Amino acid sequence: MTAPREPRETPFPVVLLLPNLVTILGLCFGLTSIRFTFADQYSWAAGFLVLAALVDGMDGLLARRLNASSPFGAELDSLSDFVCFGVSPALLVYNFGLDGLAGMGWIAALTFAICCCLRLARFNVNAKAETNSKGSFTGVPAPAGAMLGIFPVSLHLAGFLDLRDAPILIAIWMILVGGLMVARFTTISLKTVRISRENAVYVLIGATVAIGFMLTRLWLFHVLMSVAYLCMLLQGAVAQRRRRRAG
Repeated sequence: MTAPREPRETPFPVVLLLPNLVTILGLCFGLTSIRFTFADQYSWAAGFLVLAALVDGMDGLLARRLNASSPFGAELDSLSDFVCFGVSPALLVYNFGLDGLAGMGWIAALTFAICCCLRLARFNVNAKAETNSKGSFTGVPAPAGAMLGIFPVSLHLAGFLDLRDAPILIAIWMILVGGLMVARFTTISLKTVRISRENAVYVLIGATVAIGFMLTRLWLFHVLMSVAYLCMLLQGAVAQRRRRRAG
């Protein structure tokens, strides 16, 4: 008597793999950044991190639109984020300006990477509560933290300032950015920002200008956006503190 055959899994459309493919694309960007970091080509290394940050979030959006969300995709996205926004920026900044500090520079890079890991772990545990009804995150998101982390590199690439002459400032900066990722204050989430239909055209015009700026003066654009984001964080922290005092 033959044993009954196990039923085969139902085939599914290949298009449902698109979110995972986008995640792998971002992971390839992050890993390629490490390659150029080892070759001391900092503009390429930082550029691939910017690409990884731009790709991030598209996989989740596609998964929701295609109804292709899965635990496997969520785990893959989290692991990819740690490599792209934790390991790659830490190695880039360490090779750029922290190796002269010997152990202290490596401690700063480790602190940044570990804080990113902790931030992602907290997000995974509290995935449903991480984005509240007011549209805010707890702490700086990993992609934004990575973009802030490579700020000393973009300052050099934009021709403003070379902080390699003061590596202790780079180390302090990396530790501070790592602290922002694991902090408990709220930050805005662009995913929940709403605009009126009358203002949509102005947003499109602004996006066109921003894209043109990125294509022509990428590192100047990165510096300006980093400063603007820091101002938003400071304003939000002050407003939250005032609300707590009033409450």
